[in-house]
Amino acid sequence: MDGDGDGDGDGGTLCSIGELARRTGLTVKTVRFYSDRGIVTPAERTPAGYRRYGPDAVARLALVRTLRELGLGLDVIRQVVDQELTLGDVAAQHAAALDVQIGVLRLQRAVLAAVARRGHTPEEMARMHRLARLTEDERRRLTDDFLTGVFTDLDGGDVYAGPRRSLTPELPDDPTDEQVQAWVELAELILDPGFRASLRRAIEDHAGHLSDRGCGVPRPDVVALARDHATAALASGTAPESPRADQVVAALTADCARVLGRPDDGDLRRLLRQRLANANDPRRDRYVHLLALINGWPPPEPLAPALDWSVTALSLRTSRA
Repeated sequence: MDGDGDGDGDGGTLCSIGELARRTGLTVKTVRFYSDRGIVTPAERTPAGYRRYGPDAVARLALVRTLRELGLGLDVIRQVVDQELTLGDVAAQHAAALDVQIGVLRLQRAVLAAVARRGHTPEEMARMHRLARLTEDERRRLTDDFLTGVFTDLDGGDVYAGPRRSLTPELPDDPTDEQVQAWVELAELILDPGFRASLRRAIEDHAGHLSDRGCGVPRPDVVALARDHATAALASGTAPESPRADQVVAALTADCARVLGRPDDGDLRRLLRQRLANANDPRRDRYVHLLALINGWPPPEPLAPALDWSVTALSLRTSRA
């Protein structure tokens, strides 16, 4: 007979399965399950076949309950309670496994949050999911392919090693949810052929700038000069079509003429307008913003407002020339 009687046994030294359940807060069914699996074993059986458990059973079941709540499997739990594995080793292994699960959950959350925020087709969502699950090596290859397409075969050679590094995302080993979401969106930009072509045009213009000078990178370049002059104009409330903007444009073109080593004339203004328009892609600002989030850098100031102002101001004054 294989009974589980609920009477007290052996003067209180041993306890029944019912008493053990009461002491541990588990159900009789659960205690019997653990007993059948050999995780907690009866010290003896009565002549009638009832199981009786020793004092150590309460402590074993308390440990089992905690380990189960932490997500450990029964086979591992049996090895822990039987001291075949140390609790510290098991805890370290399980913590590492949880880190992996947490990483997967973060990626899933990032994809779902992006879909909820911006809306995507099923095909776009599937692509985002693939991007989120890329390994570190796969992310690096994707980024390298993008930046190689932007920077290869440009005049200036090693001059662009620094800018290339400055455009490289480095997702940390333990990224925040925000960093994961930023990576997914940045990867979508990397895969956008229109953005790659736009950035390439802006870099080619900069390479032409170097050829104009016939030397290393001049500082500042025309985009940086436009940013500085236009930012000051925006801060003062100067509209690009206002008479006050005439002085700003004159100062900008004079500085650019000096940097480029060419006359300050209508041709220069048309050249500047084209180069600034090529550099003025809102996707570039978004890329740099996402890059800062991923790499843990301070948030950059957007370039688009200053370039919008500069292109408009130059266009108005070039048409008058």
